[in-house]
Amino acid sequence: MPNTPPVTELLDTAVSALGGRRRDGQVAMASAVAHAIDTGEHLAVQAGTGTGKSLAYLVPAIRHAVETGRTVVVSTATIALQRQLIERDLPRLAGALAKPVGRKPTFAILKGRGNYLCLNKIHSGAADEPDTELFDPFELSRTGREVTRLREWSSDTETGDRDDLVPGVADRAWRQVSVSARECLGAANCSYGEDCFAEQARRQSGKVDVVVTNHALLAIDATSPANVLPEHDVVIIDEAHELVDRMTSVATDELSAASITLVSRRVGKLVDEETADALLGAGEQLGELLETAPKTQWTQLPPDATSVLVMLRDRLWQTRTAIGPVRAPGAGDDGAAAARSAALTSLDDMHDTVVRVLGAFDEPDESKRRDVVWVGLDTSRRGAEPRPVLHIAPLSVGGLLRASLFAKSTVVLTSATLTIGGSFDALAATWGLPASGRGTDRPAADEPGDEPGPDPTAARNVTASGKAVPSDSGSARWTGLDAGSPFDYPKSAILYVARHLPRPDRSGIAPRTMDEIAQLVDAAGGRTLGLFSSMRAAREAAEAIRERCEYPVLCQGDDTTSTLVRRFAEDPETCLFGTLSLWQGVDVPGPSLSLVLIDRIPFPRPDDPLLTARQRAVDARGGNGFLSVAANHAALLLAQGAGRLLRSVDDRGVVAVLDSRLATAGYGGYLLASLPPMWRTTDPAVVRSALSRLTAAPRPVG
Repeated sequence: MPNTPPVTELLDTAVSALGGRRRDGQVAMASAVAHAIDTGEHLAVQAGTGTGKSLAYLVPAIRHAVETGRTVVVSTATIALQRQLIERDLPRLAGALAKPVGRKPTFAILKGRGNYLCLNKIHSGAADEPDTELFDPFELSRTGREVTRLREWSSDTETGDRDDLVPGVADRAWRQVSVSARECLGAANCSYGEDCFAEQARRQSGKVDVVVTNHALLAIDATSPANVLPEHDVVIIDEAHELVDRMTSVATDELSAASITLVSRRVGKLVDEETADALLGAGEQLGELLETAPKTQWTQLPPDATSVLVMLRDRLWQTRTAIGPVRAPGAGDDGAAAARSAALTSLDDMHDTVVRVLGAFDEPDESKRRDVVWVGLDTSRRGAEPRPVLHIAPLSVGGLLRASLFAKSTVVLTSATLTIGGSFDALAATWGLPASGRGTDRPAADEPGDEPGPDPTAARNVTASGKAVPSDSGSARWTGLDAGSPFDYPKSAILYVARHLPRPDRSGIAPRTMDEIAQLVDAAGGRTLGLFSSMRAAREAAEAIRERCEYPVLCQGDDTTSTLVRRFAEDPETCLFGTLSLWQGVDVPGPSLSLVLIDRIPFPRPDDPLLTARQRAVDARGGNGFLSVAANHAALLLAQGAGRLLRSVDDRGVVAVLDSRLATAGYGGYLLASLPPMWRTTDPAVVRSALSRLTAAPRPVG
């Protein structure tokens, strides 16, 4: 539509219709997003809480989609934000913009195939084998009841979406009625292809202006030869600080004796007994290898690992060959086709993983390897002995993102925390983008193991709009924008660093530090969110403060996280202590939160094999591995944790970091530069006095 109003005018219309007020940071961000879409230059935007970043990217996205007829993909990291966009922001925005853009904008949500019921699996009776030999009769009975309910629900639901099932079911039951993308027969080969819930969702997503998805599906689309997402030329990534971790997770594979046993059971009816037994035997040898192997990173293949892995690779391929190709199902054959497809998928995935592990050490220079291999322990089964698992993960996902995301679409990345040490460059390096927005033929120097190869898109590749896409050869250009925050940090918040406390160690919370926590909680009148580096520390602090203070203390694990956060918000004198998910998942404006306690700088665990390997790779390339990996990891989490304090313009309070290294160590200034510009002090008396005054002061209502 040539007469579509400019983005700033549309934003004013939307804000007015939704009862909001004009915010300079929101206007700046919306204008920058529109400019990026128009020019094809990637954009990173840091937009603090209260900026209104959702509207700032949705308005230009809708304008582009309506003008061009092309879908815009919006990817988020959390279910909460997906629901906010689909259930609140987009419906209201579509109504507000219908008149100025000439029609009502459309939108849809798209999830991974495993989130939808599989009609073929339900009606064919195909089911997965239990994944453990320790059957609990009660659990099996419960699973049977839940599967029966799911079968009945399949006749009533219009979406087949797991999130629409209330109450929900356990993962074990859901697996009986769903398939992964690789296990799916494909619409053309399935008797239920026309009615398939996942296919319906995908068809719908190709007809709308804005598709909301998640980082995991975005990663699957990037790594899959098939197009999982609809055709698009613009991708907006909210919660972009999570992108690398989600991409890494999707690109990580694992092997264990238990997984081989499960596959051998799955193929038992499809191959002869000798073939199945041979595969089972190879899995048992893998289990013996992993039991005796050190539970750490493999910098080279152990002497006895090569023969075990080669035998497992060959047994997997022999089993696959014995099954033969997937055959299109005929009348009454859907169950057999589904079982064959699931078996072949499992065999292919495991075979590829073994080949990947065997090839991971071909490069003698560890810093130039593509993958990191390590043995860890699976502790997910409650009451069962931990089982060793072999993991393989990419040393870097920068090259993958460059080739599969930035080279194909215009990308806008946004979050409340994207700058580290005052710069976007640290995160840009992990995304595979050059430093300081410059095009380059090399990735940033501190990005490990990510040497660029030939441009996979070729020089003349263009987007659907006709714009040349960025490439590894020099046109991967981007800009960064800090849209600011509506909060007056120096007047609203104090950053207190407990310089006088002992350095934290592994022996637990020091007595002086526990005294400090009790004094701060008392001064704040409860109202405390305690963010701890481990569940052990969170529990230790919760137990101690319950004995020493009169305020209720909730601890993560006492109930579901959502229930604990709700109880914390409802009772202003309550404290909530916990670990990682609370660092990024708590949004409690108002009088219930006056103090955010951080027990120590959240450096990654020193035994984390992937981050340790990335750190060593940076060192080997002449960079500073500690700053590039460990300190950047800590800075991002610190900023996320500190961001829990101010959630509305009327909020006031203190962020207290009880780790003296933030004030005394050489890297302290780098970490502090990543935090909002709060008023700073190291004086505990000043902080306690401020908290006491804040507790006694009347709070704004509403």
